[in-house]
Amino acid sequence: MAGVAQGVGIDKKYQGKTLLVIPDYNHATTLITVVNQAKAAGWDILVVNDGSDAPPLDAASLDCNIIHHETNQGKGAAILTGAMYARDNSYPYILSLDADGQHDPQEALKLLSKIEPDLPSLIIGARDMSSDNVPKSSVFGMNFSNFWVRLETSLNLPDTQSGMRLYPVKELLSLSFTTSRYDFEIESLVRLAWAGIKIDSAPIAVTYPKKGTRISHFDQVKDNARLSILHTKLVLRHLWPMGHTQLVPKEKTPNLFFHPITLLKQLPSEHATPMQIATAVWVGIFLGAVPLIAMHTAAIIYTTHKLHLNKVAAITASQLCMPPLVPFICIQTGYYFFNGVFLYEFSKETLVAQAGDRLLEYLLGSLVVGPILGFIVAGLCYVGAKQMSRFQGKIA
Repeated sequence: MAGVAQGVGIDKKYQGKTLLVIPDYNHATTLITVVNQAKAAGWDILVVNDGSDAPPLDAASLDCNIIHHETNQGKGAAILTGAMYARDNSYPYILSLDADGQHDPQEALKLLSKIEPDLPSLIIGARDMSSDNVPKSSVFGMNFSNFWVRLETSLNLPDTQSGMRLYPVKELLSLSFTTSRYDFEIESLVRLAWAGIKIDSAPIAVTYPKKGTRISHFDQVKDNARLSILHTKLVLRHLWPMGHTQLVPKEKTPNLFFHPITLLKQLPSEHATPMQIATAVWVGIFLGAVPLIAMHTAAIIYTTHKLHLNKVAAITASQLCMPPLVPFICIQTGYYFFNGVFLYEFSKETLVAQAGDRLLEYLLGSLVVGPILGFIVAGLCYVGAKQMSRFQGKIA
């Protein structure tokens, strides 16, 4: 594999400006090999020992710079430590590389080819996950992450979980982060994108060892929970009508609201993959079920615009929640949660005098009925859209 990157004639002019940062936590068996490969590829190297349990390797045995964390702080903290070291030693870029041997440091040169002068970028090594020995859980996790990052940033990236990344040091250290472990890589990607930093990818090879031989510290329960919490926070922050810190000025784009004919032409076809349509349908039904009196359409347009979803699909799906059926089911559900029985008395007392109670029950019930109904209808729409796309593909 070492000859692959060299064979495509990659310009190495940025290699001397880039510090290769290797976060290490209990990877002594593979770290020496990774460091030796990196030295052979010509990288300036910094190993950040993130509080390894076993006696860590020292600078003499590795023959490179090393910083020790006394306790394990997480991969994100190790990357930021590397970025601060790079800033203090005049490196404008760092390139993070996992210590488990999955990535060939020679492949990292491919990321340098994506650098544009005077345009700070985050470049991600997009792994080739087509090999039979790639765990299905890794492929699912990558696709799941790609889906959420697209909602949060509108970016269609091939691999948002790769551990090989080229970071712009100044811009990375200009932002604040709430995470410090594996979830840092997602948060940093999203916040850099929000800040106007260009996000790009470069295809790289990846090596997965045989099952049972790979050393991984990813906790399927804790780290997946952290990622779920992070994506929830990022989506809510993205929906909040407040601008993000801008490190690079945004490009001016024409406002389609001043070109209504162009807008109407684009609405039906925008964001129209099966998954995007299904997600828009779920959002439309969920918001349609919530008692946003006289504000449903405005809320749906705002939410789908922020999440880059198909507005027509969402608004159309929300019509399923029009009175009386879905509001009635929501009120009955909320009433049952509060009282343990369903509401059977429909009178002036229960519908007018107790209108405040019914509204609260409506709200509570909608938070249960909306997501469930949304998943059912979105699932049907996904299957239908998938079949339709296959049918159109055969015709084409």
